[in-house]
Amino acid sequence: MTRSNATREWRDYGFFGPESPTWRVWTAPTALLGFQRSVVLEHFDPSLAAAVADSAGIYREPRGRLDRTLAYFLTVAVADARTAIEASELLMRVHSVVTGTEPLSGKRYNANNPDSQLWIHVTGWHSVLKCYEMFGPGPLTPEQERRYWAECVAAAELQTCKPADVPDSREGVREYFAAMRPRLRGSEHAQRAMHYLLRTPRDEGGWRLSAGSRLMARATIATLPRWMRRAGGFDQAVVIDRLLVPPARAAARIAATRSAGLTALRRYAPMTAQLMAQHLDRGMPALPETVTPARARELYGPAARRRADRLTAHLRVGTSEISIA
Repeated sequence: MTRSNATREWRDYGFFGPESPTWRVWTAPTALLGFQRSVVLEHFDPSLAAAVADSAGIYREPRGRLDRTLAYFLTVAVADARTAIEASELLMRVHSVVTGTEPLSGKRYNANNPDSQLWIHVTGWHSVLKCYEMFGPGPLTPEQERRYWAECVAAAELQTCKPADVPDSREGVREYFAAMRPRLRGSEHAQRAMHYLLRTPRDEGGWRLSAGSRLMARATIATLPRWMRRAGGFDQAVVIDRLLVPPARAAARIAATRSAGLTALRRYAPMTAQLMAQHLDRGMPALPETVTPARARELYGPAARRRADRLTAHLRVGTSEISIA
């Protein structure tokens, strides 16, 4: 995500629009909890855990790395189509150089691998909805939920995973997790990263990220199945799960106000807060409509830019000939 993308006026409603459950769920304050949940869950995939360990990005610059990742998810959810496409292409370029060998299996990994991208995508969208239901307004209506998962499939088109492989219902997500479970591991690399993300050390992440991660950690753990907690080495008593739900819901209601929500987000993830503020302040875009990811690529993807560059070059040649004449 570049600074120009984060500050320029958005041209359209992006992929989903004002009435979409995606806008509702991803802009709720519970999305922060969902994000922490998803980045913890990601590390059960041995390839992703190895990639994180080898690149060490979250350990060198935890706050910036997490902020950029959350900003990417929010961009896909609410930004205009051009901004989302450009963010997706940037992410693909960054991931293209993240390769190596997964130590448990000895197999090569690539951050753009479709299976790994699918795992990231599904855990992200499922986690944000899970926390919205548990600590926020509650479950979506059946129609809203059907639309949410359809929008999850559409958003997957911006990554390397095949949309046909993306679960399009709650039952589909359950089946996906059940199929993935034999492949998931609470390895040493995974546990180190998960504990780091749940309770980031102050001397590495700064006091804001350290305090924020710890404040959310117990609520995040409460949303996870028992086997994941044990595999990750961060289980907690059931009584704690039950006791923290009411205060977590109260905190989410307070954070739902604009001033409280943006203040908290600026302290934890300033780039994401900038995007959120732009979203909240947006008026009617130049094109008050949604765009499919496929159409967005036609308009703003590499092929479209190459056509624009050729046209620009042609016009420059023509202008030069006129000047010479």
